Amino acid sequence: QVTLVESGGGSVQAGGSLRLSCAASGRAFSSDVMGWFRQAPGNEREFVAGITWSGTNLYSDSVKGRFTISRDNAKNTVYLQMNSLKPEDTAVYYCAADHAATAIVRRARRYYDYWGQGTQVTVDS
Repeated sequence: QVTLVESGGGSVQAGGSLRLSCAASGRAFSSDVMGWFRQAPGNEREFVAGITWSGTNLYSDSVKGRFTISRDNAKNTVYLQMNSLKPEDTAVYYCAADHAATAIVRRARRYYDYWGQGTQVTVDS
């Protein structure tokens, strides 16, 4: 059984930092593109960042320069370092795996085969 488990969410003041982790199990994910998405109440789930097996990354405009995605293929783990957090970053953050893609990060949710259960991030003003 393939599972993705996020951790590291919580509540912080605006300007603070959090580091999310996503541990994958059930098979090797080293060749998959891994992505982070988020969903705020009343909003659709949106792409935040993605990374290929070789480390090529892509960010949404809203987080570029503040968030950093990385991965440790030996540990089957992907990370999202979030700095300079803003109240509008408040959302449930989801980790996802795009099994079909290897060299290109795709933003659309429909390409991602596996999803974690999500972790809440709350940024207070």
